[in-house]
Amino acid sequence: MAKKSMVNREVKRAKLVKQHAAKRAALKAVIADQSKPMEDRFKATLKLAEMPRNSSATRIHNRCQLTGRPHAYYRKLKLSRIMLRDLASFGQIPGMVKSSW
Repeated sequence: MAKKSMVNREVKRAKLVKQHAAKRAALKAVIADQSKPMEDRFKATLKLAEMPRNSSATRIHNRCQLTGRPHAYYRKLKLSRIMLRDLASFGQIPGMVKSSW
């Protein structure tokens, strides 16, 4: 089980990303627009830099929904490999069976 503080930190980051998404997108659009004056684009760059770092979507790290484990994460199932194996062994995941040969 991951530390609660790390899981809570990821939740906080996700909340900040959702909160600032529209403003970040607007500033990035101004920065990318070549028809705008250089001064406006530079001001938008400074405003973007002043925003909280954790409001960037690239700061979010995927974690297992059950244990909070950050490594060996399956995006489609939102589980770590360990929990995937345990749930499959107990028959909790439909269609998944233990392989043997």
